[in-house]
Amino acid sequence: MLKITVSDLNLHYEDFHALKNISLNIEDKKVTALIGPSGCGKSTFLRTINRMNDLIDDVKIEGLVMLEDQDIYNKDVDVAALRRRVGMVFQKPNPFPKSIYENVAYGPRRYGIKAKNQLDEIVERSLKKAAIWEEVKDRLNKSALSLSGGQQQRLCIARALAMEPEVLLMDEPTASLDPIATGRIEELISQLKKDYAIIIVTHSMQQAARISDKTAFFLLGEIVETGKTKEVFTTPKDKRTEDYITGRFG
Repeated sequence: MLKITVSDLNLHYEDFHALKNISLNIEDKKVTALIGPSGCGKSTFLRTINRMNDLIDDVKIEGLVMLEDQDIYNKDVDVAALRRRVGMVFQKPNPFPKSIYENVAYGPRRYGIKAKNQLDEIVERSLKKAAIWEEVKDRLNKSALSLSGGQQQRLCIARALAMEPEVLLMDEPTASLDPIATGRIEELISQLKKDYAIIIVTHSMQQAARISDKTAFFLLGEIVETGKTKEVFTTPKDKRTEDYITGRFG
């Protein structure tokens, strides 16, 4: 089932044409990897899906981004409600300087959930889904900043999951982690795709090959090629894709 449909998306930062005629379908309960060299538009594209680019001055966006049957750039769209449906995890873990519990309860509390038993349930469920409950259940009131980098990133994933999103955006979520923490996050992503549409920006070809179902190769603000990950990596249709995957540039 299609979760997101992007058609003829163009984005300009003042005079710079950052995204050019992007069309891409994102399937539910699948992982879509965005690959390509630095500065090619991957993260900019990711941020169009939860309207994070709205926070930047002089951005002009044209085209259609549909979340199921909702045009997310329609003037009537409640952006806060959109960001509840489309959660985001950033490159560097960014827990709040609060307790582990408060990090996860923060979003639900902001949206009006006050009952402690309800918050307790959301916190436990989210931490379990993010595969970190067993490690933190006895120190929920300790600072989130006392956790290791990998644990902090899983906590940030739990914080996103607490809002019960439908889509998870991940912008190089393992870039600052060691190989063991990276492996845990990759395992977690493979589990989470049973319930969510996941889009991940990654610089690691190996990571894209390991965890994604579909891959889109970005270059200079355009999508050069998209398809099933195995096919893109083993039989790319475009010479530029082949050159990038085999390390001739990038």
